[in-house]
Amino acid sequence: MKQTEELIQLMLDAGASKAARIEEAQIVTNPAFFDTCKTNRCGNFGKCYACPPLAGSCDELIKSVHSYRHGLLYQTIGYLEDSFDIEGMGAAGRKHAETGMKIREALSKELPEDAWFLSAGGCRLCDRCAALDGSPCRFPDKVQTAMEGACIDVFQTTKSTPLKYINGQDTVTYFGLVLFDRKDEGTDV
Repeated sequence: MKQTEELIQLMLDAGASKAARIEEAQIVTNPAFFDTCKTNRCGNFGKCYACPPLAGSCDELIKSVHSYRHGLLYQTIGYLEDSFDIEGMGAAGRKHAETGMKIREALSKELPEDAWFLSAGGCRLCDRCAALDGSPCRFPDKVQTAMEGACIDVFQTTKSTPLKYINGQDTVTYFGLVLFDRKDEGTDV
């Protein structure tokens, strides 16, 4: 496995604005995010394999997050016309999803097979999630679980890293996380 600096460079080459190594103890989880998902404001609750409850129960997701020793946190920063630029936010979200897929492609060759790729919102891999049709996930090896759906408090988690949660006026910042080195396996970087 490559060294952390090399993995971060692969993430930057794939389109991340910034990236940093993060340890399991730095990842803040909170069941309240699962409860927020239950309100279904985004429309993905129970309708997307990357989101709750189809991605797992609150307890299962928190346990999974904390079953890894290390991670690589990354962000993409989108620039907006103004703070009401909803189209710009959507475009930045789509670009973040594309970046996440490129990061997965680059890092899958370098990390253990059980690395877990998480991103902002649903995975956005398919135009229509197979869950809506009661069919199995078309790409179970590529799905990217929603960070907040996995009960990760992104704001609190970023506080102990060099990545800023807010990157200035007329910007939107999205985060992704790649977890690796399961505690029961012993691989280390």
